[in-house]
Amino acid sequence: MPDRSGPEKLGLIAGNGRFPFLLLDAARAEGVEVVVAAIKEETDPEIDRRAQADSGIQVHWLSLGELSKLIETYQRAGVTRAVMAGQVKHKQIFSSIRPDWRLAKLLLNLRTRNTDILLGAVAKVLGDEGIELISSTAFLEPLLAQEGVLTKREPDEDERKNIEYGLSVAKGIASFDIGQTVVVAAQACVAVEAMEGTDATIERAGELMRTLDEEASTLQRRLTVVKVAKPKQDMRFDVPVIGMRTIETMISAGASCLSVEAGRTLLFDRDTMLQKAEESGIAIVGVPRGY
Repeated sequence: MPDRSGPEKLGLIAGNGRFPFLLLDAARAEGVEVVVAAIKEETDPEIDRRAQADSGIQVHWLSLGELSKLIETYQRAGVTRAVMAGQVKHKQIFSSIRPDWRLAKLLLNLRTRNTDILLGAVAKVLGDEGIELISSTAFLEPLLAQEGVLTKREPDEDERKNIEYGLSVAKGIASFDIGQTVVVAAQACVAVEAMEGTDATIERAGELMRTLDEEASTLQRRLTVVKVAKPKQDMRFDVPVIGMRTIETMISAGASCLSVEAGRTLLFDRDTMLQKAEESGIAIVGVPRGY
């Protein structure tokens, strides 16, 4: 029988990285009990230690593809609202997944299998079973990027031109659910994100520019990173996230400017990240939605 006693419980479907822990801390700070569905292929085992130290946290481990187990776990715990937090690598979704009967049936009925379509279908199945999937930014609104220049240094003229051009390219690829990040130099597209993720895209751009520099290319060395939300971004999953690792990757790649979409991009470790960016001469700007 479902456990409906006591306060409402929030389901947390935890991917990798710090996102699940930030959301967990924010929810617990508001006194919300959390039932974590930890993904064996992705979630940091530290989640178990959190549960051992806090009786308001339950952790259940399951593999990608175990949709029935997820539903049964939440129904037994009395969960009626759930949130996805943390990345599940795209290549994991398409290579490591071993679907149970429920997910296999869902996949067979999909005409396309990009992440938006797949996760949207999963959200519908959860909703049909009485589990509402809510925004990934729930409890974390203060971490959303603000509009305007976020660092002391503003983008220079060349970087602003890169941002203008990069936004047009990034919005194009995002509309096809290909990726959400492009890396630009001298108003030329150096790298486009696909399944590898933002940081790997920046690394690839840095490697390419080093090769071009060695060949005495006329392209300027400095890179501008432009990250956007999808035109019809579903805030329940795949919300753009920037953190310290992104800044460190930019430094290594020789990138000098970062543009994110205000109100739809989460900034993790905000103060530390901005300080690191300023120390390294990186300008960060939040562009308004629809810019």
